[in-house]
Amino acid sequence: MGMSGHRTISKKNKKLSNLKGSCLCGQVCYRIKGVVRDVVNCFCEQCRKTSGHYVAATRVNKNNLVLSKQATLNWYESSEGVFRGFCSQCGANLFWDDGYDEQISIMAGTLDSPTGLTTIANIFTQDASDYFEIPRVDS
Repeated sequence: MGMSGHRTISKKNKKLSNLKGSCLCGQVCYRIKGVVRDVVNCFCEQCRKTSGHYVAATRVNKNNLVLSKQATLNWYESSEGVFRGFCSQCGANLFWDDGYDEQISIMAGTLDSPTGLTTIANIFTQDASDYFEIPRVDS
């Protein structure tokens, strides 16, 4: 998939949710109301560098992301107009906002279990590092 692969996921892979999540230290907490996309794994170099591996993320409408605690939430502009939200206390990688639309990606590992989500795609696999095998995704 190309750079816009995260936006071309079919509507059949979206689910209604009432999920909650947070960073490791609990200083950034959120809930998701409404529709949430299933998880996409991104292997691009920026995701590798910010996460230490690869990113697994869901995606929601920005209006459906409700921040209940955000004192330590900071945003880093990783490329022009693209922002990554992280906790300045524990360093957790939480959000990714490409600025293209009204959607925001949420790192799936920050969601409280159970999520009810499944992994539906791998993107930017050509950028994956050589120390592991890319997980197979059955679609």
